[in-house]
Amino acid sequence: MAIRPALWLGPSLLVSLWGLSFPALLLRRLREHTQRFQESSSLSIGLEGSLGAEPMPKVGWLEQPLDPFNVSDTRSFLQRYWVNDQHRTGQDGPVFLHLGGEGSLGPSSVMTGHPAALAPALGALVISLEHRFYGLSIPTGGLSMVQLRYLSSRHALADVVSAHRALSRLFNISSSSPWICFGGSYAGSLAAWTRLKFPHLIFAAVASSAPVLAVLDFSEYNDVVSRSLMNTAIGGSLECGAAVAAAFAEVERRLRAGGAAQRALGAELGACGPLGRTEDQAELLGALQALVGGTVQYDGQAGAPLSVRRLCGLLRGRGNHSYPTPYWGLRGAVRIVLHSLGQKCLSFSRSETVAQLRATEPQVSGLGDRQWLYQTCTEFGFYVTCEDRKCPFSQLPALPSQVDLCEQVFGLLASSVAQAVAQTNSYYGGQTPGASRVLFVNGDTDPWHVLSVTQTLGPSELALLIPNASHCLDMAPERSSDSPSLRLGRQRIIQQLQTWIRQERQVGNEV
Repeated sequence: MAIRPALWLGPSLLVSLWGLSFPALLLRRLREHTQRFQESSSLSIGLEGSLGAEPMPKVGWLEQPLDPFNVSDTRSFLQRYWVNDQHRTGQDGPVFLHLGGEGSLGPSSVMTGHPAALAPALGALVISLEHRFYGLSIPTGGLSMVQLRYLSSRHALADVVSAHRALSRLFNISSSSPWICFGGSYAGSLAAWTRLKFPHLIFAAVASSAPVLAVLDFSEYNDVVSRSLMNTAIGGSLECGAAVAAAFAEVERRLRAGGAAQRALGAELGACGPLGRTEDQAELLGALQALVGGTVQYDGQAGAPLSVRRLCGLLRGRGNHSYPTPYWGLRGAVRIVLHSLGQKCLSFSRSETVAQLRATEPQVSGLGDRQWLYQTCTEFGFYVTCEDRKCPFSQLPALPSQVDLCEQVFGLLASSVAQAVAQTNSYYGGQTPGASRVLFVNGDTDPWHVLSVTQTLGPSELALLIPNASHCLDMAPERSSDSPSLRLGRQRIIQQLQTWIRQERQVGNEV
């Protein structure tokens, strides 16, 4: 299969087919937008700089069992992987396995980030593996409930095991080669769990921004957002925190007033439809909350529509485009994000969201919204709420309405969702997984770091917390504007891997 870089360089794929209805969907859109921007920038630089001297990575397909836990089931699917072998120095050199998460993987997955950056120093072969049911690695038969029962983190780990075996044969990898897993966000958890469950196959793991603790009610997310909005090191302030609260209070006041005030609100925020339904009002408030939360989550990253500094400037009436009140600053922020994501208006229809999430045909965009919702309903939860009085946003949407989506889309009761979250933590160990040779990397600006491992748990279960760094920022392509603490963090990662590999080789030589 030929590689077509243009598929990854164009901004058109960033446009959501479903709009910005459900708050979690908006966070996913911001993630996809930021990731695609970084990928396209890195590929463009690589292509221009190489002038054809460096080959593009190779793409391949592995035939994987659909149900790896049932040997009598012969059904299979094709799983995509990418390979960058330009830094490989020998058959017994390290293998860097970049695990995919809840989205598609392109060629940049083996050309940028930790694996590609560290490969020259260690002579590593770099491989990335797309997650089953995402991107182009979707089994035939669509996304019905019958099919989705084969989608879970445990299935993904089983795919790594069979991929390890198949790729070792395909690329003539020595049995003594250390395999090191990398991943960010959910894929970071997978990297840690792969080392935890299969230490005989995976030598070590680097887990970036990995939320290893599953939670039903993720209220801590907005606790971190609130603190970050007041963090002067990234452009926040106490006044900014107060301005956010004032802006949301004004939105709620207009929603309650109804009539002309409500219609004006919809027009000013660029709403796609009327705001008369209570459930749609909750979705709007959740979308606005996700806009602010997403700004914090991806603060300082190339491609992010807003930074904390710029958002605070808008809300406080500072900068080139000053606004008279925090509400008008929030309106300006909405317009910036909509423009960046290619959206003409802000959609928040609960009924449209449910209908679109019920669609069982894979989406061409490969965003995987239905699949990821299924995983939150059957494994992780991660439903962001704002029910604490100190939270600056609206208390809507509340937890019940978010969990209800599992029943509306998949027929899963709230009790089963809570039980699934508990089972996930029991199986993997939550924030005390008990793995060895795992380095957990987080930024304290990232709202997800509170679900990760941020303190070293043992001699080889290590944690690195980077000050003022956002979600997976350590994995982003290096920039001249990177902070000294981020640069030191990246150095620490390679030094730790070199130490583990050296120690292992010394043991092997002694034997």
